[in-house]
Amino acid sequence: MAATTTPEDLPLGQLLLVGFAGSEIGEGHPILQDIRERHLGGVILFNYGPNRKHPADNIVSPGQLRRLTTRLQKASGDTPLLIAVDQEGGRISRLKKDCGFPATMSFADLGNKNDLALTRHQADIIAESLQRAGINLNLSPVVDLNVNPSNPVIGKLQRSFSADPDMVTAHARQVIRAHHERGILCCLKHFPGHGSSAADSHKGFVDVTATWSPKELRPFAALIEEGLADTVLTAHVFNARIDAELPATLSEKTVHGLLRQRLGFKGVVISDDLTMGAIADLYTLEEAVEKALNAGVDMLLVADNRPDTTARMLAVMRNLIDSGRVSRQRIVQSLQRIDTFKRELHLRSKRKTCHP
Repeated sequence: MAATTTPEDLPLGQLLLVGFAGSEIGEGHPILQDIRERHLGGVILFNYGPNRKHPADNIVSPGQLRRLTTRLQKASGDTPLLIAVDQEGGRISRLKKDCGFPATMSFADLGNKNDLALTRHQADIIAESLQRAGINLNLSPVVDLNVNPSNPVIGKLQRSFSADPDMVTAHARQVIRAHHERGILCCLKHFPGHGSSAADSHKGFVDVTATWSPKELRPFAALIEEGLADTVLTAHVFNARIDAELPATLSEKTVHGLLRQRLGFKGVVISDDLTMGAIADLYTLEEAVEKALNAGVDMLLVADNRPDTTARMLAVMRNLIDSGRVSRQRIVQSLQRIDTFKRELHLRSKRKTCHP
């Protein structure tokens, strides 16, 4: 890409993964305009949340969801649109039984049974549901260790397989392979480990300095080395043992230094939702975007479901580039990673045939 490229020439929308409201979208829906005109890279679907003021209500039934994703993907033309969801199983399931989707087991239940064949079977049930629904990216598996069973956002919600890093790795491996068999890519979360926290980063500042240990990196490291890490999602946790100033999502020491240089991850890094309290309570949107991009994050997740989210984020990024606070080179690196990721997604989807 030429050095004289202006922000207007860069498809900055590819760096965004946003939420939106609606289960049936008409021709004038803002999300279609974002995809067609603003080069939006991806969307995240929710059955109700996470924003109480602007509920998503994207998921009502299998047939409705397939119509929705078909329309979204068609609007994207030749560039695949990432259509993401948090479908871990158990309580963290956006495709719920009450809406006509198969029942699922939590990672904690699967870890307690410790039957890899069962985990693979349960993961295939989820992956088949996503394939039929037209969803191509599952923000799963959680590879956080269940260090603190009372953790309000991991342990208490039964989202971790185990406190044993080898067991977590073994079960996560089965989840990923089941998805790959269906042409769906996965996301390891929450880097560099959220399992030891005593607080919820959705609600505010979370410090794991005294509770985190390096063993929490082991599932990430093993799956990256095996080539099974399609994407990695960052945690908003503060860990002074890694960075004494910034939470992981905004930390160059964590994303570039630890994840990319030390663990060797070359793929797409996705931020956790930038509207969560751990970020939004302490940083302006412009500060958060600047720090996340300079840290090495490639895709910014914003799940406030507002109709102007994409336009607002593009304005912020253009201003950061124009002012020199984020370099064009840094943006081009992310665009190249996203393009490679989408090429892989396209190849996988072409090899699989979906029968809704």
